[in-house]
Amino acid sequence: MSTVMTEKMNAQQIMEMEDKYGAHNYHPLPVVLSKGEGVFVWDVDGKRYYDFLSAYSAVNQGHCHPKILDALVEQSKTLALTSRAFHNDVLGRYEKYVTEYFGFDKVLPMNTGAEAVETAIKLTRKWAYNKKGIPENMAKIVVCENNFHGRTTTIVSFSNDPDGYGDYGPFTPGFIRIPYDDADALAEALKDPHVAGFLVEPIQGEAGVYVPCDSYLPKCKKLCEENNVLFIADEVQTGIARTGRMLACDHVNVKPDILILGKAISGGMYPVSAVLANDEIMMVIKPGQHGSTFGGNPVAARVAVAALDVIKDEKLAERAEKLGNILREELRAIKSDMITKVRGKGLLNAIVIKPKNSKEAWDVCLKMAENGLLAKPTHGDIIRFAPPLVITEEQLHECVDIIRRSIEEFA
Repeated sequence: MSTVMTEKMNAQQIMEMEDKYGAHNYHPLPVVLSKGEGVFVWDVDGKRYYDFLSAYSAVNQGHCHPKILDALVEQSKTLALTSRAFHNDVLGRYEKYVTEYFGFDKVLPMNTGAEAVETAIKLTRKWAYNKKGIPENMAKIVVCENNFHGRTTTIVSFSNDPDGYGDYGPFTPGFIRIPYDDADALAEALKDPHVAGFLVEPIQGEAGVYVPCDSYLPKCKKLCEENNVLFIADEVQTGIARTGRMLACDHVNVKPDILILGKAISGGMYPVSAVLANDEIMMVIKPGQHGSTFGGNPVAARVAVAALDVIKDEKLAERAEKLGNILREELRAIKSDMITKVRGKGLLNAIVIKPKNSKEAWDVCLKMAENGLLAKPTHGDIIRFAPPLVITEEQLHECVDIIRRSIEEFA
């Protein structure tokens, strides 16, 4: 093994190495992690932390879950990758499992959330031309302001975050952006006969855990049905039990026409994403028209089945629902004028921080890390709280105490 992987270095040296040799496209907290198990992570000095970000909800099942890890190791020893040039003995089993799990006819396997969103966009456009009869190159997809669906060139083309789209043009046409949680705005946009789909996050996670009113998604789904428009749910972050249901759409009994999954579908153990739809939509894509070398590889397939098994076997959606209610109640009880708002659903939550004595959300996160809990700001003044769903009620109360103590230190 190269000595660079075995050389003993302290945290500062490791961070300096990243800074020197890596692109500066992230601004992480100054913590260097080397181990994870369940709800905990440890840094290189052996200090233990509660993980309250869960790799942006990728490790809903907890770090290094033994069942998921066993699936990864076992499959890796026999067959890791064939590409889709050949069949393998795992993919079809996974496809049957995942389509029955979520109630769709077909799945198109990919690797990352952004790839899955791109796949859904291509699928929607293909359907628009082949099934709806929209003239070639005229299809449009409606999206929402403050969306976050990934960082590809096409996806940032419909972002309104300057950090997302700045200096990346020319942009991909074919998107209409409307306000979030505004069904009337969607109704107006759907007057355009060239609209093929409506792409929406059931809860806007990256924007700061914005939860729409209960009537929003059902109204949008009905509008889509009335106008022969596909309802596309991006559940990459909100899906797989995070919000207290298997899917966030399940809270209001809405079934998407196209479902986009990623992150926790593999328990954070391996890059896995999926696009699910019924035959009338999915079968417009023919051989050679879309694919991925790694999409649906045997390791990904085995890992995803294990990860989804864990969600049901350990009743993690039910746990997220119960503990999420407790967490929000406890956060609202913290007596500090720095917390101006608490919002969320299940164990996807956020607090809005008002600066005090020149201390902002970033400073709060540094203080929480000092006290043994890791979280990260988004959009400057918002801190997301999304622990692994395997957290116990006792651990949750301990975490609230850390959050409370950290904020009170700025009083």
